[in-house]
Amino acid sequence: MKQLLLSILKYISLPFALLYGIVVFLRNKFYDWEIFTSIEFSLPVICVGNITVGGTGKSPHIEYLIELLSPMYKVATLSRGYRRHSRGFRLANDQSDAREIGDEPFQFKSKYPQIDVAVAEERMTAIPQLLQLRQDTQIILLDDAFQHRTVRAGMNIVLTDYGRRYTKDFIMPFGLLRESRSAASRADLILITKCPDTITPQEKQALIQEINPQPHQQIYFSSIQYKQLYPLTSFGVSPTKDTEILLVTGIANPSSLKEKLESQFKAVYSLSFKDHHYFSYDDLNEMNEAFQHLKSEHKIIVTTEKDAARLMLLKDKINELQLPFFAQSIGIELLFNEQDKFNQHILDFIHHYIPQVIENHVEDEHADDQLITN
Repeated sequence: MKQLLLSILKYISLPFALLYGIVVFLRNKFYDWEIFTSIEFSLPVICVGNITVGGTGKSPHIEYLIELLSPMYKVATLSRGYRRHSRGFRLANDQSDAREIGDEPFQFKSKYPQIDVAVAEERMTAIPQLLQLRQDTQIILLDDAFQHRTVRAGMNIVLTDYGRRYTKDFIMPFGLLRESRSAASRADLILITKCPDTITPQEKQALIQEINPQPHQQIYFSSIQYKQLYPLTSFGVSPTKDTEILLVTGIANPSSLKEKLESQFKAVYSLSFKDHHYFSYDDLNEMNEAFQHLKSEHKIIVTTEKDAARLMLLKDKINELQLPFFAQSIGIELLFNEQDKFNQHILDFIHHYIPQVIENHVEDEHADDQLITN
């Protein structure tokens, strides 16, 4: 009965989806025809986004780019700061927390203190503000800005979830697409994310045919890599295969994480909240009650790094309840031995803007060789 009702509501939404689609189509055409203005900047700007509502794995892919680029360049990220409690432009500092800048930007700043992290609703005005405050910035990574066409990024990377590809979806509210499938033609790179490790070369070719890329586009495939759990509090002991897990999440789709934990531990119980949920004392009491109901003496609470950014705003209460929280960090792996190819694709784009970095590096090496010879 519930499934039937959902199906009826979905088809009722079809006229609204058509109207929304027309509005988005015209907006994009106005940008294409240069009736609406886009601003391009003189430094490399890489946009990582999607055309689908919900999680496609943007955060670990941005972290991959940070780890690739920050050893060589001065990198900054610019996000909207979704569901933060502030407004306007903010540049993260040592006192910033998830309330001020949002959970994902706070995660970036916590893990990579060497980069600059900024948030703003309007990217077009935020980039000049960022460059004025951090004049040594060499690369800007735009988080979830594919639809924000006021800024013309030098490279657009569009992510699509292997399990719900945009090629199989429809525009909102009939489906989950923010804009039509054809919008993906603006991308330079398309990454099919969250692929199973068992994906075959034959399936790879079938998916490339399904995406049907433009001549200028490259398609890559990535999978989520779950790293070791690490403690957020001093309570509890290191987990073993006999440990029971209470999984607490406030993300769009925790199913893959739950499946991974179920393959590693004795039992996994879930307590889910809406995406980007700011936890309250009542939520912590609910977690504590659920945790106390676990029968095993070997038990911990696991959450995501993004959720940890919001949970740790209530650290005093967590310590009072002595809740043994652990965070699950994740990364990505480029499949089919294409990591070097992907990295070079990114670096070649950067070198169009900053060729002197490579040249200077080569000159320095030659100078060192001459000194050794002399």
